[in-house]
Amino acid sequence: MSGRSAFPPGLPEASAPDGAGAPAPDLSIVIVSWNTRELTLRCLAALAAATGELRVETIVVDNGSTDGSPVAIRARFPPVRLVEPGRNLGFAGGNNAGLALATGRFVCLLNPDTEPQPSALTALVGFLEAHPAIGAVGPRLRNPDGSEQAVGFRFPTLAQIFLDLFPLGGRFADTRLNGRYPDAPRDRSFPIDFPLGACILARREAVAATGPLDEGFFMYSEEVDWCRRMRTAGWPIWCLPTAEVVHHGGQSVAQQSARMYVELHRSRLRYYRRYHRPPFVRAARLLTRTAMLKEAAVAWCAYRRGGLSREQRRDRVRACGRIYRL
Repeated sequence: MSGRSAFPPGLPEASAPDGAGAPAPDLSIVIVSWNTRELTLRCLAALAAATGELRVETIVVDNGSTDGSPVAIRARFPPVRLVEPGRNLGFAGGNNAGLALATGRFVCLLNPDTEPQPSALTALVGFLEAHPAIGAVGPRLRNPDGSEQAVGFRFPTLAQIFLDLFPLGGRFADTRLNGRYPDAPRDRSFPIDFPLGACILARREAVAATGPLDEGFFMYSEEVDWCRRMRTAGWPIWCLPTAEVVHHGGQSVAQQSARMYVELHRSRLRYYRRYHRPPFVRAARLLTRTAMLKEAAVAWCAYRRGGLSREQRRDRVRACGRIYRL
């Protein structure tokens, strides 16, 4: 593994925030928020129990929220370092702004719609401390009702693309064909290609070798690309399912669902072009275009049955058209 001592632009050497020679934080937590005030406050409130005795710095990058998030964060959590760029930098850009300020030995990219459970982040840090060759680790994610989300993912294949665009009644949802780990243990760690971007905890050296997130991904697929580059740099990624994080999921993107649907497929196409040969990209585009024709037809049928308003139907059909033309 090369390049471990060369930190990417903007990532400071690990040191005390005040420069006074005190020990560096064990963990820097970076949270990117956008109009998720109550969820962000709940996430911040959960961190004390999730980090225990760790020395922690928390950095919140607020992407131009209009719901009073910055004021509420300052009032409730004065120690949090709040960054306000004044505009929406996207998920990758916001995390890079936080990483540029991080001084911890480990860094955690944490979504604002998560609630790390007691000792979860402590366990993830302890896992990386015990396994110095591993670059990053993800927890087990749970829905608010306690049901389990996917514990890890494989890098996308054409089979995964097909099953995502054309679900076959859920029969293949939790299978290897769909890039999941159905037989993975739940009581011990195991290697994965990448975790969901809701919570990724990485060692500083691995971040240095990988570089910042690619801001060409405004939303979605940025963690897939980042983890793939991390693995290419020689840093494996694992899952620690005994560390649990509740993930509410999709709270920011739901505010602009049609736009985010387009961004999802724009980012996926960017990822396919970067890591796959032209025949794969052509096949992925054909599958996506076929799916968009289907989705547009479904929207029209739902509108005729009264299940969608004229505005909802228009937004969905327009989004499908934009994706078709990507």
